[in-house]
Amino acid sequence: MTGADDELWDLTDAAGTALGRTHRRGDPGFPEGVFHLVSSVCVVRGDGRVLLTLRAPDKPWGSTWEFPAGSALTGETSEQAAVRELYEETGVRVGVADLQLVGRLTERTALFDVYVVRVDGDPSLALDPAEVSESAWVPFAEALRRGAAGEMAGPWTPRLEQLGARLGELVEDPRT
Repeated sequence: MTGADDELWDLTDAAGTALGRTHRRGDPGFPEGVFHLVSSVCVVRGDGRVLLTLRAPDKPWGSTWEFPAGSALTGETSEQAAVRELYEETGVRVGVADLQLVGRLTERTALFDVYVVRVDGDPSLALDPAEVSESAWVPFAEALRRGAAGEMAGPWTPRLEQLGARLGELVEDPRT
């Protein structure tokens, strides 16, 4: 696992095309008008419940809920980052081919991709305490309720407003 200070991100244009430049996480002067990739995964287990993780207390937005997420490292695709981040934070292994894109949001410095993935049964979790302090398998409606109640990390409010309906459709019926 890479420490936050060691993370290098590929910079992209608004369409996600690599610009051939990188930025080190935490360094000042993130260039205006460019982006880095961030990926998130909504894991749906066999009974239809989704996995929420509680951010570690010392992280930004600490002690708030989210779907597992993180930045793509240099050379990674959005899908590869989603698979890696999910495994690092929760111990859940999935493949790139298992992911279904819900949508992409353009945020201030990030192109934020949300994926859904279905897993068999009730996978055992191995939470990374530096990233996650708790987890919960909840009905998707509960994730939306937590977002509306301000219990999700702040950036998730607009994300759920924009992609929540589509995400809910894919959670309920993956063929849509």
